Amino acid sequence: MNDRVRTARALLAVAVCAVALAACGGNNQNAGTTDAATTGGADTAAKELAGDVKVDGSSTVAPLTTAAAELFQEQQAKVRVTVGTSGTGGGFEKFCAGETDISDASRPIKDEEKTACQGKGITYEEFTVANDALTVVVNKDNTWVNCLTVDQLKKMWEPGSKVNNWNQVDPKFPNEPLKLFGAGTDSGTFDYFTGEINGEEGKSRTDYSPSEDDNVTVQGVAGSKGGLGYFGFSYFEENTDKLKALQIDGGNGCVAPSVQAAQDGSYKPLSRPLFIYPKAASLKRPEVLAFVEYYVANHKQISEDAKFIPLNPQQETELKADLDKLKATAGG
Repeated sequence: MNDRVRTARALLAVAVCAVALAACGGNNQNAGTTDAATTGGADTAAKELAGDVKVDGSSTVAPLTTAAAELFQEQQAKVRVTVGTSGTGGGFEKFCAGETDISDASRPIKDEEKTACQGKGITYEEFTVANDALTVVVNKDNTWVNCLTVDQLKKMWEPGSKVNNWNQVDPKFPNEPLKLFGAGTDSGTFDYFTGEINGEEGKSRTDYSPSEDDNVTVQGVAGSKGGLGYFGFSYFEENTDKLKALQIDGGNGCVAPSVQAAQDGSYKPLSRPLFIYPKAASLKRPEVLAFVEYYVANHKQISEDAKFIPLNPQQETELKADLDKLKATAGG
């Protein structure tokens, strides 16, 4: 277990104990988001469960779900939560084929994926669990650029681009080979980046190094002085000793990826919400329902300690309403 999950475990354990004591002392008059979150943890701890919960999908969301799973399993040791990373698209393929209980996604489900699920009789819920600042990174030894415009990124990444040197991006940049690393085509990150930068989802030059594993992109950029890549903010946060994040100029000046910029929308156009999609049929199993309730109810603490960007107040209100609806549907 890594340090960030140990920290989250300790904090959430304190929160659960506090709620348990409060419950013994009388009714709670403050039914805010924090109360809903800690109540979810206390309810989970009250009954021992067992079984498997299968999750697959976005490599961006996977570390968040893994952190939630490890924390949940501290309370429910007999529930085994497995988290795969076949990309958002690959995850929905498995989900709509009935192979998984929950799909992690770094974009909303597409119409064709909805149709595939409907064809198999699979219904689901959608929960926004965190935010992301899709981060463009370069090698630590890159001293010539701190900010790129959307047009410059498009020049690099658009279909048919022959840009292979930094001085082709801007004559002021040095004569340094440009090596590109990025998400594979099954990734929701690929869909989002190409849509926002190239103007059409899924359209990109193909002569780059793709991977569904963001750690491969980290290694590629870190190993190439002229390297450039993109992935979720949390992966940059874990690799600040190896990589440099670029500011992005979406038309209103250069803005660095950050928690605040993603929450207030100023990091344009690369801030985005992150999702989980639990299958309705799986939610009838108490171990799956308990995990989803725990995950959603404790989203803020999990996001912060797993180095993800928490929801803004409006998103948090919407998520609480979604959780209340889920509990009512489940008879909770």
